[in-house]
Amino acid sequence: MPGNRNVLYLMIAALLGHLALWGFATAAVADQVSREQDIVSLRLGQRVLVDDGSCPAGQIKEVWGAQMTADGIVRASKCIPRLGTRKR
Repeated sequence: MPGNRNVLYLMIAALLGHLALWGFATAAVADQVSREQDIVSLRLGQRVLVDDGSCPAGQIKEVWGAQMTADGIVRASKCIPRLGTRKR
């Protein structure tokens, strides 16, 4: 029966690995809001797309938690190319 125990451990490790990868994949997806004021809380490294029309055509504003200070998270932003389907 020791062989069955090793198989069980391998199955548990594979399951935990899959769950960890799924968690990282869902965390990598950026949220999108229509106004920067709609961002209630921003974590360090979190990225949020803001579609408020402040960037040139074909671009969208990206806001992220750039630095941790004693007062909280400092935000930074820049215009990035808008990804997705092209509208003609």
